Amino acid sequence: MQRRARGKSSDTGATRSAPVKRGLLRRRVTMLFCSLAAALAIISGQLFSLQVFRYSELARVADGQTSRRVPTVSRRGTIYDRNGRELAISLATSSIFARPSQVENPERASAALSAALSLPAEKILERLRAGKSFVYIKRSASAEEAEAVERLMLKGIGSDEQGKRFYPKAQQAAHLLGFVGTDDRGLEGLELQYDAYLAGKRQWIMRQQDAKRRPIFKEEADEAQGSDLHLTIDEVIQYITERELEAAVRQSGALSGSAIVMDPFSGEILALANYPTFDPNIYAEASAFARRNRAVVDYYEPGSAFKAIVGAGALEERLVRPEDRFNGEGGAIEVGGVTIRDHERFETLTFAEVMAHSSNVGAIKVGQRLGKSHYYDYISGFGFGNLTKIDLPGETPGLIRRPKEWSALSLASLSIGQEISVSPLQMLTAMSAIANGGNLVRPYVTKSIVAADGQVVLENAPMQVRRVISEDTARTLATILKGVVTEGTGKAAAVEGFDVAGKTGTSQKVDRATGRYSRHKVVASFVGFVPVEQPRLAIIVVIDEPSTLRWGGSIAAPTFREIARESLKHLRKTPVDREPFRLAEGIRNAAFRLN
Repeated sequence: MQRRARGKSSDTGATRSAPVKRGLLRRRVTMLFCSLAAALAIISGQLFSLQVFRYSELARVADGQTSRRVPTVSRRGTIYDRNGRELAISLATSSIFARPSQVENPERASAALSAALSLPAEKILERLRAGKSFVYIKRSASAEEAEAVERLMLKGIGSDEQGKRFYPKAQQAAHLLGFVGTDDRGLEGLELQYDAYLAGKRQWIMRQQDAKRRPIFKEEADEAQGSDLHLTIDEVIQYITERELEAAVRQSGALSGSAIVMDPFSGEILALANYPTFDPNIYAEASAFARRNRAVVDYYEPGSAFKAIVGAGALEERLVRPEDRFNGEGGAIEVGGVTIRDHERFETLTFAEVMAHSSNVGAIKVGQRLGKSHYYDYISGFGFGNLTKIDLPGETPGLIRRPKEWSALSLASLSIGQEISVSPLQMLTAMSAIANGGNLVRPYVTKSIVAADGQVVLENAPMQVRRVISEDTARTLATILKGVVTEGTGKAAAVEGFDVAGKTGTSQKVDRATGRYSRHKVVASFVGFVPVEQPRLAIIVVIDEPSTLRWGGSIAAPTFREIARESLKHLRKTPVDREPFRLAEGIRNAAFRLN
């Protein structure tokens, strides 16, 4: 009985515990479900937050890790001469760079890069350890070198495509063209003057990369192409001018020289040269003196060449006539307590002979007739003391004092080209006004700027600044200046078959040590135009500190002759082409004559 009772009691306990276990299991399942649901809700919330609320932020981070914004290849515009010959072009190159903090083994990387780039491993390692976040290993690397570096797959090492400026004519027109720096930006000359047009606008592309910042593939993109420059320069005349100028400087043992060739009607510069010169492809190897565009930025005392200006003023004011006679005073005159001498003893000279034989005494007497006020008006009228506004950087206005600052000697000094400083460009522009019939024109070297799509964005045209003398005065003075070449100091400037007009100049330089004019240092020059009947070329030659052949007529005049003769030959101008003497015509449209 007792055994049955115990058995019954046990069955009843098992029966009672079953619902308890099921309840506990249910609770546990419920708790597990709730936990899973809560976790799922949290994860869903996080996913929703990441994919919706923080999508833009995370997308930017992802893009930063998988893509890189790089500039497209920037190609500067080409510079052409007036006949379409290339003077400056751009080539595509690569620059190898490093992010030192990302380079895992600098020693191994330096050795590998040394073999690929032909650079000393020590120098590469020095750059990697310079403590900078970004360094260039090699600029302007070749395509083969860039490919070799890419195959190395070095972390922290990369390459960028860039443009490199190249001057196919080397030294030719170097001072006009200027040069660009390693960042492909203009530093001198036309490259600086028109940098905004030549460089164009930089464009960017996104390049995909792997975890080691190596490009996965390279997207093709259009070049950021700058506008092209079309110049007034004639490559052949430029070559002739440079060749003859170098010969003159070397022959005379001079310090330097400058020469410019210009169309006197339009103001177009056909050639501009300085010697010594430099190669803009390797401009860093040249001295600052060699790179200086002395024809535009330097000034000098013009000496007797300036007598053409006092003569122009006196003729225009009808104070002298070609046949008027002047007492040469035996070759000496005293002004303001100073004796000024001629290079010869002249007794009596006509005004035309004063110019032809470059008499200081005669020129001073002409200046005294003209007077301070009138003479200053003609000096400034011909553009001296002001910029010509040529489209080249660094132009000098020269130096000229106002009449109230003149001493008792100043009028006499200015009559023979002293106490004034001018640039070769200013002197040539003034002589061009005599050649073209009395109009001062603005010189320029850029004919047009053409965008990559062929649109002309800028175009220069001949521009008359002002009339400085009448056409009759210009004609008379041109005839007088022709006598300088046929009978006077400029005989060596004569070009067979053509009439040449011009003026020699030999001016003493001021010795900085003493503050007085040096007996040994001079500037020899000749400025003129050809042919007189219908001028095609105005040319100036300036030789600084020649040690031999120290007169303008003995070194600058023959150089003028050679430049003029060869340039006329190039232009196919022959003596039988002579035309009537028509001076002032065509100032606005004269440019067509030299196309």
